[in-house]
Amino acid sequence: MRGMICRGLRLELVAGLGMALALPVLPVAAWGAESLSTETALTVAIRDQGGRTKASVTVTVTGDDGQPASGSVAIKDGNRQVGGVALDSKGQATTVLSLAGGTHALTAVYSGDTTHQTSISQKAEVQAQTSSTPNFALTLTAVSPASLPMTLTAGNAGTVKVTVTPQNNASLTAPMFVTLSCSGLPNESSCSFSPTTVEILSTTPTSCATGAAASACPPTTSMVLQTYAAGTAKATIPGKGASPIAWAFLLPGALGLGGLAWGTRRRRWLNRIALVMLVGLVTMMGTTACSPQYGYYNHGPDPNLQTPAGTYTVTVTGQTSGVVSAIENSTTMALTVQ
Repeated sequence: MRGMICRGLRLELVAGLGMALALPVLPVAAWGAESLSTETALTVAIRDQGGRTKASVTVTVTGDDGQPASGSVAIKDGNRQVGGVALDSKGQATTVLSLAGGTHALTAVYSGDTTHQTSISQKAEVQAQTSSTPNFALTLTAVSPASLPMTLTAGNAGTVKVTVTPQNNASLTAPMFVTLSCSGLPNESSCSFSPTTVEILSTTPTSCATGAAASACPPTTSMVLQTYAAGTAKATIPGKGASPIAWAFLLPGALGLGGLAWGTRRRRWLNRIALVMLVGLVTMMGTTACSPQYGYYNHGPDPNLQTPAGTYTVTVTGQTSGVVSAIENSTTMALTVQ
């Protein structure tokens, strides 16, 4: 009997499996919408300024439905990234690049988002002016996280290596110092450099290999981008509230002055003195109660605000000192805060 029951169960299982295999397989597209393909357009306008070439770059990314895309775009010169920008609500972004002398092949690479696929623009060939004036170029390389555009969760920090590559440094008559700064950060965030200033010499540094060009071992600095998470805890301050001893003096004094002023209505000079003293006491009490210190001790500090989510264009700028005329170059990167 037990053998018959087991055989019956095996037959039912086999039959159920056969029915499951016979069911039609639904395509994946039926369960979720496919991401849209995109088209990335790049336009470049150059201008020569003081022996250096500046390139104004404009990028537009649209989906195959004609709607603007969101996210960020990387600007590349060949295989090297020279900038990164966040797209605005119209799917557009602009930035200015400092180009060394020679030929450049610029492309814009869209990184995609949750509903749009990646895409690459056509190459834009640009000829930059060649000059013997000392100059430098900035290059950003992600350290942690290890890729650009950089994505951080609010409360975390990211590290980027900034390379300052000398150009025509042999014509320097004195060392050139480049000081780094950043702009375009979201609210409730900060950036710092270590070191903040790097030095470019007219000769190849002794730390480089013998016979190497200065551009083969350029100075670098580390940039840390710090975001902040929301905090709701307030500090607990001991001794919160007014002291009972203080009230023991203030209340009787205030009542006494009030009575004195009431009882001396016919003596004008005494009435005036009492009134002045009463006003002074009230002013002192009001000033103490409304002061920042009073508010801090009785209400605690405001909660920390969180870095707002979004995609931002962070501009890293280097400005020189120690030369006849100041030189300023910049590059950009895209930062996404979740």
